Amino acid sequence: MKKILALMLALVMVLSLAACGASDAPAADAPDAEAPAAEYKVAMVTDYGDITDQSFNQTTYEACKAFAEANGVDFTYYKPAGDSDAERVAMIEKAVDEGYNVIVLPGFAFAAAIAEAAPMYPEVKFIALDVELTAGTYNNVYSAIYQEELSGYMAGYAAVKMGYTKLGFLGGMAVPAVQRFGYGYVQGADAAAKELGITIDMNYIYGGLFYGTADITAVMDTWYAAGTEVVFSCGGGIFTSAVDAAKKVEGAKVIGVDVDQSGVIANYAGDSDTSLTITSAMKGLYPTTVDTLTDVIVGGNWEKYAGKVETLGLVNGDDPTANYVQIPMETTQWSDTFTKDDYKALVKGMFEGTITVSSDISAMPAVTNINLSEQGQIVG
Repeated sequence: MKKILALMLALVMVLSLAACGASDAPAADAPDAEAPAAEYKVAMVTDYGDITDQSFNQTTYEACKAFAEANGVDFTYYKPAGDSDAERVAMIEKAVDEGYNVIVLPGFAFAAAIAEAAPMYPEVKFIALDVELTAGTYNNVYSAIYQEELSGYMAGYAAVKMGYTKLGFLGGMAVPAVQRFGYGYVQGADAAAKELGITIDMNYIYGGLFYGTADITAVMDTWYAAGTEVVFSCGGGIFTSAVDAAKKVEGAKVIGVDVDQSGVIANYAGDSDTSLTITSAMKGLYPTTVDTLTDVIVGGNWEKYAGKVETLGLVNGDDPTANYVQIPMETTQWSDTFTKDDYKALVKGMFEGTITVSSDISAMPAVTNINLSEQGQIVG
């Protein structure tokens, strides 16, 4: 009997020690700390271009890739076989079938694909960039759109302050983002002309496509030959038509869009000199992608984004580079008449509200110091 009691007492002591050891073990929490990132796999689907388009797709791809490598998250991308909603949906389905549960979709073309795919995969988190959606429609979708009118304004204002008085705007298709860029450009150019007490000329047209063609280049040839000095080419690869025409005229310039396109345009023009591009009206695709993925996957904060459509613009009145819309500090062709300090003062005024820019795209902005020639659409 005494032996049995001794054995029972020993067993109790062993179990107690084991329990104490388990409760004090600091390593037990380690797997949980890594769980949020470990449970996610990120995929990106291109709209209809490729990750070498030197614009929307490439910037988004590079941001996703950088995030994934920095955080040990699986990442891949998918390219639709064609430019159709069905092909885009097919790539989303393929990504989900292959285990990807955070899908990044860049560009307005994904609106219809999201409407079809989001309800099919409620467990998948979709991050849409520059896609016009209605907030609250899909609880598994977050959409970031931009105040393009602000960086368009900056570009138009800068061009006139630099001394250009004959401007052009070549949009891709008349979708909201392109219209906001264009109408902001008009407002900025008009404001600068008013400050200088001059009247400027501006041609305004849409190509009807997001890439250059011989027909679009022909129109640009006509503009530059008639005295247009700088064209804001706003719409993916449509810049090629503006550049093809500008190369034929001494002193002709272009303005880039979405990202700093100075290097892209120089490479396309076959020139290492980036001076063909006087500036670019940019929006922060890269930081939006990295910041959102970091907060959602590393921070575990999807609830902050679920079902929301967020409009991104100015967040800092003192540091223009911190904003989601801007012109590039390094490659803009600053001059005595438009310096970096002038640009910083412009941004500060916009941030504080002393300079206002309308986002209304229902009609062309009213102007006082521009002879504006609206020329419709080239193709279609």
